[in-house]
Amino acid sequence: MNCRIALPLAALLLISSGALAADPIEDKAKLCAACHGEQGIPQLKTTPVIWGQNAGYLFLQLRDFQSGARKNDLMSPVAATLAREDLLPLATYFSKLKWPNVQQPPAPQDVAAKALNANTSVGCTGCHLDHFQGDGSTARLAGQQHDYLLKTMTDFRARTRGNNPGMSDLMNATSPDAIAALADYLAGLQIDQYLNQSQ
Repeated sequence: MNCRIALPLAALLLISSGALAADPIEDKAKLCAACHGEQGIPQLKTTPVIWGQNAGYLFLQLRDFQSGARKNDLMSPVAATLAREDLLPLATYFSKLKWPNVQQPPAPQDVAAKALNANTSVGCTGCHLDHFQGDGSTARLAGQQHDYLLKTMTDFRARTRGNNPGMSDLMNATSPDAIAALADYLAGLQIDQYLNQSQ
């Protein structure tokens, strides 16, 4: 079922049953599966992976969707149904799940080189760290959905995503070709081996 249909139905069922107000975080998380996937792989390519994403980052996005600082036709209404005290527990719940492999191929060598040049220019790893794993309130980018990465960076560049002006400034200094290369490169990065070694 398309998540644009499944999400309102799931929300209606949860609200009518009182789940959003009273049930454990695991029950509230079921609403998220309508779009983000029951096994962590989203239905739509423009929907981000949230399983294994950093808790601080997820919390900030939920907070911003709830306040209106970040807008999305699907997420904004969902965030509005959540209690403020549930945002951090929900973010923490998803952060503890294993990041799924969405089977995206590594970028070709020339594309990877262009992406790494862009990284050198704008300093992505200064915040997102050496393996693009992020930390705390900074997003993991490695292995994220390609179309989501491309849309997000393009939206920052166009300043249509307004909850991080610093990112908008950086993307505004990055060419569309470089953004496309970054999306290809980041989507194809597999960093599980590094993360397992660092634990």
